[in-house]
Amino acid sequence: MNEGSGFGAWPRFALFDRAPPVPDATAEVVRGLRGRRKSIPPKYFYDAAGSKLFDAITQLPEYYLTRTEIGILRDRQAAIAEHAAANGCVVEYGSGSSAKARILLDACRPLAYVPVDISRDHLAQSARAVFQDYYPNLAVYPICADYTRPFDLPPPAASLPRLGFFPGSSIGNFEPQAADEFLASLAAGLGVGGCLVVGVDAKKEHGVLTRAYNDDAGVTSRFNRNMLAHVNAATGADFDPDGFEHRAVYNAGAGRIEMYLDAKRDQLVRVDGEEVAFARGEALHTENSYKYAPDEFVAKTECAGFRCLNLWQDERGYFMVLFLQVVESKQG
Repeated sequence: MNEGSGFGAWPRFALFDRAPPVPDATAEVVRGLRGRRKSIPPKYFYDAAGSKLFDAITQLPEYYLTRTEIGILRDRQAAIAEHAAANGCVVEYGSGSSAKARILLDACRPLAYVPVDISRDHLAQSARAVFQDYYPNLAVYPICADYTRPFDLPPPAASLPRLGFFPGSSIGNFEPQAADEFLASLAAGLGVGGCLVVGVDAKKEHGVLTRAYNDDAGVTSRFNRNMLAHVNAATGADFDPDGFEHRAVYNAGAGRIEMYLDAKRDQLVRVDGEEVAFARGEALHTENSYKYAPDEFVAKTECAGFRCLNLWQDERGYFMVLFLQVVESKQG
């Protein structure tokens, strides 16, 4: 469909569905429950209820991450624009609502915006909102794809200078080696000379971290336990969300927040014909969130093929936003 003038014959808005493979949720959950340490992948946080609860978490006084990152992005708009190539393409990995991307779009005024997310309907809705509400000369090309795997940019955007955007400290949800591999894949996808803006939560006083994941209102607890309701709906399991309690602790040696659901009593959970026993107090692992010192994270990006052009932090040093440029591709 044609949405007005764009790049030659290309419309200014088009969704590109790469038809990412959908994992077998039941097999995935059963595999995690069979492990030495029982676990469920953190992606099962995000059904409709979980997404609403996470939105509520971002507004909590204890949860500094979202508002601190937004503050840095707003304060550094001019510097970001100075680094970014003119007439480029902003590629956002895991776009969500695109709220933070709008700050970047305001700063850089690119020719194209390419949000990438695996949730097709939500992606289409948020991308359409950007197209309709802002930037009359901006082409918007959402891609439904798994952003952790290689994907091609739409032809009208592929020839433009690329600025990647990965906010929210989502890099902290990768295990360290997986984070290294993902950063290298971003460098390869952006190409030599391409740039990346990435948000990273910093190591800090332990009490600040544990309070951010154990709020007084109990919203994070409901968010964590809602995962079990989502798993029940997705797999036919019979978890009792009220039979588990939320726990989040900071593992200083590993540099990460660890989230668990602890069984309140001995219980059996049935999944796909299997019975999984939980002893009272046994932990079900739901998420790791790694925190980094500035020099530690810069070293990771350099190993992946980037050069750090700038690193900005808030006045308390709680969070950092880095502007990186690809100087070499570590992938073939």
